[in-house]
Amino acid sequence: MRETDMQQHGMTAMIRSMAWDLGLPLAAYYALHTADASDTAALLAGSGAAGVRLVWVAARSRALSAFSMVMGAVFGVGLLFTLLTGDPRFLLVKHSAMAAVIGSMFLITAFRGRPLTLAAQQSFMPKRAAELAEAYATTPEIRHGHRVASLVWGGGLLAEAVVRAALVYTLPISVMVGLSTALTVVTFAALIGWNARYIATHSRPAATPAPLAA
Repeated sequence: MRETDMQQHGMTAMIRSMAWDLGLPLAAYYALHTADASDTAALLAGSGAAGVRLVWVAARSRALSAFSMVMGAVFGVGLLFTLLTGDPRFLLVKHSAMAAVIGSMFLITAFRGRPLTLAAQQSFMPKRAAELAEAYATTPEIRHGHRVASLVWGGGLLAEAVVRAALVYTLPISVMVGLSTALTVVTFAALIGWNARYIATHSRPAATPAPLAA
């Protein structure tokens, strides 16, 4: 299979995973909200659904990645603060915290160690994990592509985190739940579009990986 085909396969897998990660808690929240449940109960149910999926994915892959552990930690902190304070907005702010943490990881790994984009690409194409690592280690163009992608994704996710955090304390919760998901979709669509364009305009498509999913 050609590198461009593998990139498209990885991107398709990422989009499918995002649809589940975003759609499941959203459906759970609005189902309970329609049934007159409180915002706290509906958001807790949505977060619980997301947590169950996180555990299921880890069990299916028989591995717990660093990214999964970060997501689990952020979910746990959001739940803890909500239970301690009674403020359901913490369950929305946690998405900004998650985006900020992951965005920072992208930026840090662009300069130190292996870029997070490499781990993301390997997670979506596990059968080629060793091959992708070898290509990164031996090909300067691929290393450069990963670093550029890490910088762009890191900056985009940090910007999303700031915008969401401001909106969470400005808009009603019932509006913000849907808007938060829409913000994630728009951000990732823009970053995926950039990723596809970068791949298309470079002679070595493998230089830019399929990025990480929330």
